[in-house]
Amino acid sequence: MTSRFASQRRQVVRLLAAAGVLSAGLLGSLAAQAQSSIVVASTTSTEQSGLFGHILPQFKQATGIDVKVVALGTGQAIDMARRGDADVLFVHDKLAEEKFVADGFAVKRLEVMYNDFVLIGPKADPAGTKGNDIVAALKKIATANAPFVSRGDKSGTHAAELRFWKMTDTDANKGTGYKECGCGMGPALNIAASSGAYVLADRGTWLNFKNRADLAVLVEGDKRLFNQYGVMLVSSAKHPQVKTAEGQKFVDWVTGAAGQKAIADYKIGGEQLFFPNATK
Repeated sequence: MTSRFASQRRQVVRLLAAAGVLSAGLLGSLAAQAQSSIVVASTTSTEQSGLFGHILPQFKQATGIDVKVVALGTGQAIDMARRGDADVLFVHDKLAEEKFVADGFAVKRLEVMYNDFVLIGPKADPAGTKGNDIVAALKKIATANAPFVSRGDKSGTHAAELRFWKMTDTDANKGTGYKECGCGMGPALNIAASSGAYVLADRGTWLNFKNRADLAVLVEGDKRLFNQYGVMLVSSAKHPQVKTAEGQKFVDWVTGAAGQKAIADYKIGGEQLFFPNATK
């Protein structure tokens, strides 16, 4: 009897030990899954255009890595990456991106895709801007004191707008209708829609924008409206907490064949929003 109970006790101990091993393995697996995530600091244009909603499920399926996108103006996104609060930076202000690399916060900047900026305004176009010359259009807006909504948020779109204003002879006096909202692309478009104002927008966000009211694309096709996006892995030398392996997988995927195809496949109403042009 004693021998039988001893045997049963040893069997229970073995089962409990096995269960403990399994539990530890399960906990380890869950911990690994929790670590399989990265933070991407990006722009409101990539987020509000719907691009990330289209490509990130494909990236997750391919790698098992979750991506949290923090959508800000490009300047704020770069500041976030400089602080080490992001693993990857995905923005559209080439000069600022090159400085980010030069300052040692990333080893390399890779071009990933492009689209273009467009000048949006009331269909009636009271300032007479319609055409393919963004600088001439801004001069007309200033001269007419027409309402113009500037993002004023140090975003890539804002930086482009300021470059265009500097090309005019009205940069110091943009007209009494010029107002800065300090907001993202979607809210800026909403303000323009409700007030009949002009606004510079990226084409991707415009195509995904539902509250158009009486707005229309008035200026497009100017080569100066070209809008390039770059992607960078934040340097672990600056910030050891950066998830280098997972972040590199995202950079490799978005600039590789699968990611480039996913970008090209994203369309609204049959119109492509972004055009892949990755460089290695």
